[in-house]
Amino acid sequence: MKRRGIKMKTHYPSIRLLLGLLLAVASLPLSSPARKKGPEPVLTERGNLLEKTYSDQLDVISKEILAALPKIDSQKKEAFEAARAELGALKAPREDDAESVHKAYHLAKPLAETKALESARPLIADTAKLLGGDALDGKLMKGAILRHGTPAGLAEFAQQSDENKALLDKLLADEALMKQILKSGGANGGEYGEAMQVYTAILEKSERAREVGSIFQRLALGTALQQPWLDESKKGSVNGIVFADNKTPDGQVARYLHYEKAYHAKELDPQFKDFNTWECRFITNDPYTNEELTWARSMLRQFRPDHISNPDQKWRYTRIVKSDVPYCSTRHDDSLGLPQQQAIALGGVCGRRAFFGRFVARAFGIPSRRSASTGHAAMNRWTPDGWVNNFGAWWSHNHCGPQGGLDFYLDSRAREFEEDYLQVLRAQWIGDALGQEDVSLRQYAQGGGFWDGLAFYVKRAVVEDANLEQEAADAELATLSAEEARLLGESDEVLGDGEIQEIEIPEEDKKILIAGDGTMTVPAVACTGPRNNTDKVVFLDSWDGGMQIHYQRLGGRPELLKYTVEAPAAGKYELTMKVCTVSKPAPVIARLNRRTLVNKTLPYTKGSWQRTEPEIIELREGRNTIQLTFRAPNRGVSIKDFQLKPVK
Repeated sequence: MKRRGIKMKTHYPSIRLLLGLLLAVASLPLSSPARKKGPEPVLTERGNLLEKTYSDQLDVISKEILAALPKIDSQKKEAFEAARAELGALKAPREDDAESVHKAYHLAKPLAETKALESARPLIADTAKLLGGDALDGKLMKGAILRHGTPAGLAEFAQQSDENKALLDKLLADEALMKQILKSGGANGGEYGEAMQVYTAILEKSERAREVGSIFQRLALGTALQQPWLDESKKGSVNGIVFADNKTPDGQVARYLHYEKAYHAKELDPQFKDFNTWECRFITNDPYTNEELTWARSMLRQFRPDHISNPDQKWRYTRIVKSDVPYCSTRHDDSLGLPQQQAIALGGVCGRRAFFGRFVARAFGIPSRRSASTGHAAMNRWTPDGWVNNFGAWWSHNHCGPQGGLDFYLDSRAREFEEDYLQVLRAQWIGDALGQEDVSLRQYAQGGGFWDGLAFYVKRAVVEDANLEQEAADAELATLSAEEARLLGESDEVLGDGEIQEIEIPEEDKKILIAGDGTMTVPAVACTGPRNNTDKVVFLDSWDGGMQIHYQRLGGRPELLKYTVEAPAAGKYELTMKVCTVSKPAPVIARLNRRTLVNKTLPYTKGSWQRTEPEIIELREGRNTIQLTFRAPNRGVSIKDFQLKPVK
């Protein structure tokens, strides 16, 4: 379950959660990157008038907010700013610096972090009434949007048509919508007009999206905020606090409708319906097509249904990368199908594996984002216990666009406490209204004006006071160096893997059926050996009922699948197998009655069930043995059953 709305404490325990995890901040660059900016807005005469209107509005709001602020104790403020400056003055050592330099830095860093947080606590207490109340919200939110969108940027959009101006007017007059947008990170790049265009277009196409507060409305708005374009002439990526990975190739409206349809078809994760607007931002902005998303859900249901029901939610869905996307040179072969069908068929280096993991998680409606680090690509994903890393290092080693991993991790954890997080936002909005600098997204805790700096430490206090504990596997990941985590990400191992689990195989699922024409259908799980899971053979519940066997790419040496079949009459039979594969070729060796060998290549089915071409074999009346195996190295294959049909 998600943790929501825990009240902040007035007495603070010792710091435990984040400070002990900051041992690798040195890997991040020292300078704070500026947001990527496009060309300066080109304003018409009307645009210049609109820019002045928006500038005047922002100026009035700034003065009104400044007048409404309480007096801040100068000594407390000076102590806070001095502690932040002391922290900012610490310079991360270079890789080739002496061990003593590294040791001194890693000792000083947590102490400076502690000092900065403790110096912020009296100010947090003094401003609790201001930040805990909503009296100024209307002005603060409007000021934040005007500052983020900039008067010139908003004017550039509004000057294009009366309809465009009306969209911005509607936004700036709707406090509930402004709050939902700003709680969700704002429009990427300050493109509030374009976001309103996308949002309005989705509402026009979907009646469900007009249900305020529903998952459909939240998904529609999250999609619009993350990808605030309809005009295809606008190229490039916009850097905001929430980074847009890519534009959706099918368009934002079609992508939203894809997920609405998938939800009604019960194809998405059961937790999808509970995601807030901010979390929805990380679902729909995938660079792959709706056709590929549909294929991914179908493929996993047939090929590896166990990954859909994996109780370890850190690896639910994304475990397919470890099990079936081998780490190897990245190649392309259009004959294998769509780009993501090629990815699993051919494998690839860290980038392709991370992209596939992010893609398959999003296909099932799980929020995911990129995670880049030096020489390596990984991904971050949502779980009920918080965001985690797949295929890469700890948060201190990674970033996504302009935002560092630690900043995202802190923000995501603070967001779990909605009422407290509003205090963070109000402090940020005050800083926006006054035109103060933001705390660096990349350089954790560095820079920023007084109010945005205070907002950062409100987040720190919220997370610290919640005393959140880490999952064991996540805590183990935090102890790895960037290189150790990279090697783990490129391997097929998963931290925390336990012993092979035994399962119950119902007798009904092992029953051999004989049709009226004498055709025998032998369930794959009816084997006499192995009788349960091994490191090579897995017995799985099929998505459409019954069971199946998966012969894994991973595991030890090849194993034999052994079957005993009672033939009603001697003679020739057509042998076919119902299989599901995601790569080619897949050679299988069948041995009949310990003497006859049959070599066969399974078809490339692109993750769907398909019957093999018939192979003529001879059975004797009564007991027959059939043994199946695959040459090493092999790729994974799922087997539902095999049939023996008498040749007339």
